Amino acid sequence: MAGSVPPVADEREGLLKYLEQQRHVLRIAAYGLTDEQARAVPSRSSLSVGGLVKHVADTEDGWIDIVLQLPQKEPTKQDYVDGFRLLESETLEGALARYDEVARRTEEVIAGIADLGQPVPIPKNVPWFPKDVDAWSVRWVLLHLIEETARHAGHADIVREHIDGATAFPLMAAAEGWPESPWMKPWKPEAQSV
Repeated sequence: MAGSVPPVADEREGLLKYLEQQRHVLRIAAYGLTDEQARAVPSRSSLSVGGLVKHVADTEDGWIDIVLQLPQKEPTKQDYVDGFRLLESETLEGALARYDEVARRTEEVIAGIADLGQPVPIPKNVPWFPKDVDAWSVRWVLLHLIEETARHAGHADIVREHIDGATAFPLMAAAEGWPESPWMKPWKPEAQSV
């Protein structure tokens, strides 16, 4: 995927393409990382690139459950904490594969909804959800997923830069095979010492 969303035909395609783009830039922050690096917490926060990938996948999947009005699992405090960490038993490859599955599910579910204005009842057991609103729309949920994914993609960019100095465009150039130019050099992993 290129650095920008291509022209879109309509609202549905636009929302899905912008969500896809934000997923892509989050994945770019993970490009070339080892599992150990993906678990690293190199800044003052407790965020890691692998943990952010897990969290965003879990969040998107949960919102699609809400759209489908499926029963919500009540997470424990440990579930919440572990949702932001790539555990020793987990791999970055596995987290990214799950994120791909979540993306496919989202696209399938949204394709099956005729009207993006369809109401999505607001769960009443979440303290930060408004109590004076009965429903959002599917459109609102997609916009929220774009917002949430973009926020965490930005977090992942900062964490990644703390890990090895890599920044978004050189990583994107490396991941997408852009040719080197006088002003853009694709990221390359540091030489491993023997």
